[in-house]
Amino acid sequence: MSLTPSLFPELIQALIETIDAHAEEVTELDQAIGDGDHVFNLQRGLQALREHAGEIATLDWVAAWQKIGMTVMAAVGGASGSLYATLFIALAKNAKDKLIDLAGFSDAFLQAVEAVKQRGKSDVGEKTMLDVLGPVAKELREHAAAGKPLAEILDSLSLVAAEGVEATRDMLATKGRASFLGERSKGHIDAGAKTAQLMIAAIAEVLKNAQAQAA
Repeated sequence: MSLTPSLFPELIQALIETIDAHAEEVTELDQAIGDGDHVFNLQRGLQALREHAGEIATLDWVAAWQKIGMTVMAAVGGASGSLYATLFIALAKNAKDKLIDLAGFSDAFLQAVEAVKQRGKSDVGEKTMLDVLGPVAKELREHAAAGKPLAEILDSLSLVAAEGVEATRDMLATKGRASFLGERSKGHIDAGAKTAQLMIAAIAEVLKNAQAQAA
């Protein structure tokens, strides 16, 4: 199966729907230990991407990821905006001149997550979106290298993302407003990790459906 940016309009619609559906839940998580504006910022970015969805669908992958990154950078406030922008711009940079098959994408995505770590001066285990993105990137790389079927990989990534977000509950926050709470930040799921998990699950469903329809 060949996945191309032509799927982007469907992907962005799925992301908008899943974030809208969980907006109240995520806002409650964010208000508990964060600024409370994470969902608003994310929704604004997704709406901006929907406005460019038709154009992005006509691009090659590298150009598409660059366009996504620049659009997010311009539209999304807060830490999540700069970090997601970094993710996609780094993805474009690391995928340039590479074969964009599953293995090539997994390598580029792993490097892009490393760029997010550097940008945020953070790592897995600090109660952030990286507690989802980091494990997902590693799982994707391992499964792609092993040549596992796409549907199996997507199911595994959704599971790893869910495990990652739940793991943030007992973590001590060391970044952002939540870090000011010290030990009181424990016992709460990180809102940024939750939205990352929701989006990964939504993307996985769209890709699985696309593969099934193409079969």
